Amino acid sequence: MKPTHHLDDATLLSYSSGALPAALAVVASTHLECCAACRAHLLDADQIGGMLMQQQRVDAPAHAAREVMLALLDAEPAIQQAAPPPDIVEEHDLDRLPSALHPWFGHSMRALRWRRVAPGVQRIRATGIGGGDLMLLRIAPGSKLPLHSHGGSELTVILDGAYDDMLGHFGPGDVADLDSGVHHQPVTSPGLPCICVAATDAPLVFSGWIARTLQPLFGF
Repeated sequence: MKPTHHLDDATLLSYSSGALPAALAVVASTHLECCAACRAHLLDADQIGGMLMQQQRVDAPAHAAREVMLALLDAEPAIQQAAPPPDIVEEHDLDRLPSALHPWFGHSMRALRWRRVAPGVQRIRATGIGGGDLMLLRIAPGSKLPLHSHGGSELTVILDGAYDDMLGHFGPGDVADLDSGVHHQPVTSPGLPCICVAATDAPLVFSGWIARTLQPLFGF
């Protein structure tokens, strides 16, 4: 798979520095397993971050260093292709979950035990992870999710199936890197259920009163 939606530069910076909340870092790692472009960009961020840390010790304020790093990341990457780590599987195995998810959900897609939380929506929530909420979602084909925004950050990676929203078409490997400024309504594609892993660091903000009323029951 070759993803067309990638991690934001700011997310890569946070991931590189270890500042990304744990749940979000798991989803970022899931995308990085299948995205050579983001792995290359991450290596650039690691290298630039090391140089800026040296400079910051001398005279650079923290906010200035971050702005410099973002500007450098916008430039042409110094590394055109990163070699994937040994445990990365480039071929799409429909049963194998990405390695980053194994500690939380096991290895096999078929072995997952889903729980219905809403019409057409099933979920498995990870337990014991700090720094946000991590879950697998299985959404029936042709489903329209409630219109919503985000109370904080959200990362979602498609494992199988697809959905469309105002940001475009998201298929296997794609990541939706969203913040509180995004207001959208995903609609899953016909044919296959949309299976994704999602992490948030704050609850979603639903627009309709029915969705807001039922939100505590659904746990989103």
